[in-house]
Amino acid sequence: MSKRKQIAVNTRFLIKGKLEGIGYFTNEILRELVYQHPEVDFYFLFDRKFDPDFIFAENVKGIVLSPPARHPFLWFLWFECSVAFWLYHNKPDLFLSMDAFTTLNSTVPKVTVIHDLAFEHYPKHIGGLVMKYYKYFTPKYIAASKKVIAVSDYTKRDIADLYKTDNSKIDIVYNVANECYRPISYSEQLETRALFSNGQEFFVYVGSMHPRKNTKQLLIAFEHFKSSNSSDVKLLLIGRKAWQYGDIDVALANMTHKNDVVFLGHQPSSVTAKIVASALAMCYVSLFEGFGIPIIEAQQAGVAVITSNVSSMPEVAGAAAILVNPEDYLEIAAAMQKIYSDSAFKLQLVALGHENCKRFTRQKSAESLWQSIQDFL
Repeated sequence: MSKRKQIAVNTRFLIKGKLEGIGYFTNEILRELVYQHPEVDFYFLFDRKFDPDFIFAENVKGIVLSPPARHPFLWFLWFECSVAFWLYHNKPDLFLSMDAFTTLNSTVPKVTVIHDLAFEHYPKHIGGLVMKYYKYFTPKYIAASKKVIAVSDYTKRDIADLYKTDNSKIDIVYNVANECYRPISYSEQLETRALFSNGQEFFVYVGSMHPRKNTKQLLIAFEHFKSSNSSDVKLLLIGRKAWQYGDIDVALANMTHKNDVVFLGHQPSSVTAKIVASALAMCYVSLFEGFGIPIIEAQQAGVAVITSNVSSMPEVAGAAAILVNPEDYLEIAAAMQKIYSDSAFKLQLVALGHENCKRFTRQKSAESLWQSIQDFL
């Protein structure tokens, strides 16, 4: 009887109640991959105590390796010592890393997912030590990996161009939206508005708040939109305040309509999904994205999208969004006004979005990932 194949997976971003972009990708794709391949044993490598909900099936075993890797020095210790030591002694057929890091200190074949190279394009938005780590190790990780997974065609081209990587080494596995994002009834929308926007219509943004996400420009655009009409529309922002958010506080302090901006912080997926499904539009005007999951989350929830005309966002949104220059608040404000005042146009975007988001399913993405890794098994 042949030995069952074994895949070790870096799952340190699977943190209960704190899933963001990479965590969502890891959760959705691995859940499906494990389901599709019960003939394979998966070893999920965590850097802290994990929630049992992340052990998706009987062919998954969770392993905790110390130390918790949330700082450059600890990243190095975890990947180059703890992970490398475990791989040496357990000898899986493959090490799959979902978060752009891997180990250089192992001969086990490595497949590494790269979500974006934002640090190369916006270095001022990254702290000094973290930036040095990214700049030094990312090209080494890519070179050491047998296969690199990019989450969009844009990211694939970025990796190939910046690091002179052969295109044949890079495969694309798209991000997906959580299945809890879906259209809801009008009565549910009214209940959600009553809870979060004092019963008023609202635009929504989902994501962490720091300079690359362009939250400051979104606030300025919303102020202009509010000043141009007498609506009671609000702007809801869902997500944590990350680093360098001082400009956001300054922009808010200078707003006449600051009371119409609601910061909700991090919310559970089930709550966020209902809020998104109740919005006039998703306003996702980031300066740079490797993918942009909130775009397809909104489309899957039956909501219009305003997003940026740069990096991967046009690729992901397709023809189902208003594309704007993220550095021009007047364009963003005009898109808000178009959505608010033209219900027929908004419904057209919703219909196009419904079709567009069919390109991104976890079944398709898990199958694509399997195609990339099976040759190394």
